Amino acid sequence: MMAGFGHGTRRHPRSRGRTWSRTGPDSATLGIVGLVCAVAGFFALGIVLGPAAIVCGWLAMGRSWAGPRPVPALVAVVLGAIDTLLALVWLTGAGMTGNGLL
Repeated sequence: MMAGFGHGTRRHPRSRGRTWSRTGPDSATLGIVGLVCAVAGFFALGIVLGPAAIVCGWLAMGRSWAGPRPVPALVAVVLGAIDTLLALVWLTGAGMTGNGLL
């Protein structure tokens, strides 16, 4: 009678519908974080927050373009790409002479 060691399966059954690990953030959270990074990147640190938004949005979409995509994740990827491009244009423009920074 010591086979269960006091921990029977009737008290705490495993859920059958869940097969993935719940250690990381879910896709909705990653999509929202990516969206916040993308919007904040337009105002400050676009060269850092733009790629962070792209990564968060891509991970929220499940690293695939196939199938249904959550809207915040898609918006995060698109705005992050625009953010990164604007930051790169600004950085290349800042390196040229005659821009009034000196």
